[in-house]
This record gives sequence, C-alpha cells and structure tokens, in this order.
Amino acid sequence: MMMLKKISEMSRQKKILLMLVLDFFLLPLSLWSAVGLRTDHWAVSSQYPISLYFVTSLVAIPVFVKLGLYRSVVRYMEDRAILTIVVAVTISIGMFGSLIFFLGLSNVPRGALLIYWLLAIVYIVCSRFFVRAAFRMLPSFGRHGQKVIIYGAGDAGRQLAVALGVGSDYEPMAFVDDDIKKRGLSIAGIKVHGADELPELVRRFAIHQVLIAIPSASRSRRIEIVNALEPLAVEVRAVPGMAEMVSGEVRLDDVREVEIDELLGRDVVAPNMKLLMENIAGKSVMVTGAGGSIGSELCRQIIKNKPARLVLYEQSEFALYALEYELQQTVTEKELPIELVPVLGSVQNGERVFGIMSRYGVQTIYHAAAYKHVPIVEFNMTEGILNNTVGTRITAEAAIRANVEAFVLISTDKAVRPTNVMGASKRMAELCLQAFAQDPNVRTRFSIVRFGNVLGSSGSVVPLFRTQIAAGGPVTVTHPDIIRYFMTIPEAAQLVIQAGAMGGEGEVFVLDMGQPVKIVDLARRMIHLSGFQVKDEVNPDGDIEIQFTGLRPGEKLYEELLIGDAVSGTGHPRIMKADESFLSREQLDEKMKCLIQASDSNDCETIRTILLECVSGFRPDRDIKDHLHEEPAPRIRLLR
Repeated sequence: MMMLKKISEMSRQKKILLMLVLDFFLLPLSLWSAVGLRTDHWAVSSQYPISLYFVTSLVAIPVFVKLGLYRSVVRYMEDRAILTIVVAVTISIGMFGSLIFFLGLSNVPRGALLIYWLLAIVYIVCSRFFVRAAFRMLPSFGRHGQKVIIYGAGDAGRQLAVALGVGSDYEPMAFVDDDIKKRGLSIAGIKVHGADELPELVRRFAIHQVLIAIPSASRSRRIEIVNALEPLAVEVRAVPGMAEMVSGEVRLDDVREVEIDELLGRDVVAPNMKLLMENIAGKSVMVTGAGGSIGSELCRQIIKNKPARLVLYEQSEFALYALEYELQQTVTEKELPIELVPVLGSVQNGERVFGIMSRYGVQTIYHAAAYKHVPIVEFNMTEGILNNTVGTRITAEAAIRANVEAFVLISTDKAVRPTNVMGASKRMAELCLQAFAQDPNVRTRFSIVRFGNVLGSSGSVVPLFRTQIAAGGPVTVTHPDIIRYFMTIPEAAQLVIQAGAMGGEGEVFVLDMGQPVKIVDLARRMIHLSGFQVKDEVNPDGDIEIQFTGLRPGEKLYEELLIGDAVSGTGHPRIMKADESFLSREQLDEKMKCLIQASDSNDCETIRTILLECVSGFRPDRDIKDHLHEEPAPRIRLLR
C-alpha cells in the first residue's frame, strides 16, 4: 500500500512511462501464453525467437498512444474505456499478423493469434482496472473519515459513492434501497441493503449521517424517507438534483441539509401559469418591503414571469443592495429583458411613493412592507401602527392617484382575532384596502392575501433552532402546546401572485396552510435530523435540551386564518376566499384621522381604544402602561 501511495504521488509523465513499460512486457507475455496454450510448448525460445514476442509491443504501443490509452487518468477511468482497449488491441494484432506474414518472420498459428487477442485484452483491461480499484481504495487507507450510509442505489447514489470514495472526508459503508431486486447486490464495492435494515446498519457501523441520493423522488416520498430516519437520530442530508448539477450550480458531492418543508409540508400544487403571469408579464411591477423574506421571494418569482420593469422599494440600504445584486445576476445570466429599479424609501413617505409609481408607470403593486416581529411591535406600538397601518393606507392612496391597476396586500393569520398590536395593525391595514375597494370612484383593484408562518423567514423559528442546535443547545420553545401553520417561502410567494390575479374588490384570500404543527415536535425533529438525541427526563444522557421559556408578549398558543365562518373556494385548490365584515370609507377615514393624531402624540391608550373599536376580536393581553416607554413619533399625514 505504501508503494501504491508513492506511485500516486508521481508526476503525470512518470505515471505514463510506468504504464507504457507495463504494457511493453504484458503484450509479449500475452503472445507467449497464447502460443503455449495453442501448441502446448511453454519453453520461451523452443519455436520462435524471443525478439518476436517483443515485436507485439513495438507494433501495439504506437497504436495505444494514437488512440489515447495513455491520456486517460486511471483513477477516474470509466467502464467504456474497455471498448477503446478492445479496438486498440484488435488494430495492433491486425498489424502484427500482417507484418509477420509479409516479412516471413515466423509462421505463428492463426489460432494462437486469436488467443493472443483475447489474452491481450484481458491483461490490458485487468491492469488498468486493478490499478483503478487500488487507487480508489487508497484514500481509505489509514483514514478516519465520517462513515455514512447512502439511501438510494441508483445512478445518483452510485456516482455519489465514487465521488466520496475519492476524498478522505466520508467513507460510504452501505447502500439502502427500496427496490427488492437491488438488495444483496454490490455497487461500487458497497453492498445494497433494505430499508428495514437501517437501524442495524446504523448501530453496526456507528453511523451519524445518512445521505439521501434520490433526487428524482417526489417531495412526499422524501418526507416518508425522512420520517423513517428521524427516530434513528442521525444527521440527514440530501443530494442535489441532476438539473442543478448540469447547470453547474452544484456538484454531485455537494450535499445539503434536509429542508424543513420536506419534513412538515405536503406536495406543492403546480402553479397556474395564467394566474402567475396575468398581473406581471410585460408590466411595470413594484414590490414594497422588497428586501424582506417575503418581498425578496416575490421579486424572484416575479422576474421568472418576465415583467418589463421591477421596482424594488425598500428602506434598508443593505437589504436593497443585496437583493438588487442577486436579481441583476439572474437577469444578466438568463438575458432577461427586465429593467431593475432599486429605490430607497419608506412607505410612510407618501410623496416619495407616489413619485416613484408615476415615474415608472407602475401597474401592479405587491405591498409586503411591514414590521412583523410580534414582541418588538408590542413594545413599539406607535411605530408598528405607523408602518403597518398608516404606511399601507398611504401607499394605497398613492396607488390610486398614480392609476395603478392592481394592489395586493401581504397580510397574516395574526390579523385574525389578534392578541397583539402587530396583528391588529395588519387587520387595520386590511380594513383600509377593503374600504377603498368599495369606493366606486376608485379604479385600482385591491385584494388581500392572508397566510401563516413561512419556513426560513426572518421571523421563523427554523433559523433560530438551527443556530441553537449548532451551538449545542438548548433549543428554546415558548410553550409545550404552541402550534403554528407553516408554508415554504417560494410556495407562499407563488400563491400570493396567483391570488392577487383573482381579486380586485377587496377580497381577503386565505392560503391553505395544511395541518398545524406543534413547535416542540418541530424542535425534536430538527434535533434528531441533525444527528443528536433530545435530553429530557426520559433520556437524561441526551445531547440537546429543549427549554420552555413562556409565551412572549402578544403571542397566542394557536393562530387562525378566518375571522368568521363565511369562506368559499376559488379556482385554485390552495386558495380560499373569506367573506368578512369591514368599515365604510367614511367610518374608516374618521378612525384613521384619530389613529394618526394618537400616533403623533404617542397616545398609546387612544391607539388601543381605536384598535378595540375597529378590529374584530382584538384581545390585548398586556396593560397599556407597558407601551408608555415609547418616544413620540413624527407627524405623518395622509395623501389628499
């Protein structure tokens, strides 16, 4: 093995010379073996001179050079190289037979030439593939790489095993596959086992990581696999799909964490392309709060549907810079005829918003600008109201003045019977749009899309849990019974766009969020799928503890999506329409005037009174004195 390691460290020229010398002696050996088998005379010089045997090398090696046998890297040689060797040996034997016949060197039996052809192929092929196998085993010699199991013995699994085998970080110990026909087979020198053998394999090889190499599997099938792996407390990672590898985005040996949407969600319904493109294709589109988690994903989905222009409206300079840079890269790479316009500004600045809409001829607006972190808005009531409620109204009035065709508000399930200021402020924003939509003099089409938590957003528990797990815990959960609805950011963004294309009369669209998830169950699954055990009373020797910290200010044990029971379906299976009460334009104008005055003077008691009067089911769970530390807010006026 040490000699093999020294050979692997040789220069490329020395390795080629070594192969050439090996072939120079293997070819005469093949002819001698062939003659011996044909005539049963094994003395080297009993029938032919020794020099004749080396004529084979003089004839064959130039052919081998010409056909590139010495250009290939043996360590990465593929099986199809056998065909090249067969062709090269065949040509060389034809030349050798012709040479000895026309020059009358020796009368070698034709049967011996046929045997020589077979033996030469066997010797050359075996020499190459023996060295290849030895080199591929070399990284595991004396190494202590992480032992892994590959789930999936198809093409992706086989190629992954080869890719990992070349390196020293991972050591594939077994394949696991659901196909009964593959069980017991050996692929790339690794045995294939059934899924029912996983617990025993994990124990026997002390496995801490399982790699899922089934990129073509449906999302529901991946969820089934992960559900089966979760009790084993092994880290689970997934191999990227072939499309990503072909595009050059990733390599086969790039594995990623299993996404949480693969654990808790359901198969995504294919989007309706007509609805996706209706308010976007060829139009000037604007996204407020473009740098946020929802806003940025909306922008990514929007450019896929080829608007003429996309205006990115954002008050965070860094978020705007990062998003514009990312989108510009996509536009350039895909040669999309889209104008990107990054605009720095606040939705509370009515003249700024109106000026941008007018200048760039905005036709569709997706309003995602909002403060959404419940405890922070709870302690900063005035700013929450000014941004979420007043800012929405100001932006909507600017849209009416600028003759914007469609305005879509991104709302939240926390607007339903809220216990916090954030939810109440979003419900007030909904009421503003509902009032505008009922005004016969308003031509802009308003609609509202309401949904729950999105996985991986800035306010989601998923990034927090990942950080806590990486730090060794503890993982903090507010309450053992708290539940939430979850949806992926891309799915939510697509549904928002589609719902916006359906509405126009102040409808409140509600996204089907699937079944609610217990947050403590999510925490346990993330711990297990990171390769750790939960430390609790049942398992005091576990790795990571789950701590319950108590509900935060304004937080509910569960969220709702509907205020009332009046809900109807739409043409999309994941989008529902809620029929909910609202205020008239006159009533709302009066309340908003009082709300702005109260915000100007930082009168939190009046703000809460107005919210209690306007927002159905608002049940604040904190005393108003908790808000009194806020500083007076700047005066904001509505557009007139």
